[in-house]
Amino acid sequence: MALMEEWAAAALGVALKEAQAVLHQRMDEELRPLGLTVPQFASLQALQDTPGITGSELARRAFVTRQSMNVLLQGLERRGLIERSDVPGPRRERATTVTPDAEALLAAGRIRVDAVTARMTRELTEQQQRQLTVMLTACRDALLEEASPPRNAKPGA
Repeated sequence: MALMEEWAAAALGVALKEAQAVLHQRMDEELRPLGLTVPQFASLQALQDTPGITGSELARRAFVTRQSMNVLLQGLERRGLIERSDVPGPRRERATTVTPDAEALLAAGRIRVDAVTARMTRELTEQQQRQLTVMLTACRDALLEEASPPRNAKPGA
């Protein structure tokens, strides 16, 4: 890869990470008055959108570890925002559903998060927003298709 192409690829990665960090910060600022963090909001949203979602998939969607997800769910359950079945299902996972209180909180959270997204994209036309979505999805998919090396693999081995 030519030096200019390497610089452009690195600059794109940095710009994506910076945008993600600021987006997360602004979402957190908007959700805090509702008593939610971004991972809590993402988890409630995923539970509402995908009934029967596994704990592992829920953790991936909220960008937390499986262990952190268990702690997060315990906190949401204590607050009365989710209900977990007493009877384990497949793979010993307990079915989890959002409560009416959570649904109301999610509706308020969506309004706040949508406002952040609107601010983020206000300088883009609708066509540019669609193109950006397509391009970012292609970037994500390219990374998902790439096989990850084993964590304990030695460089050059």
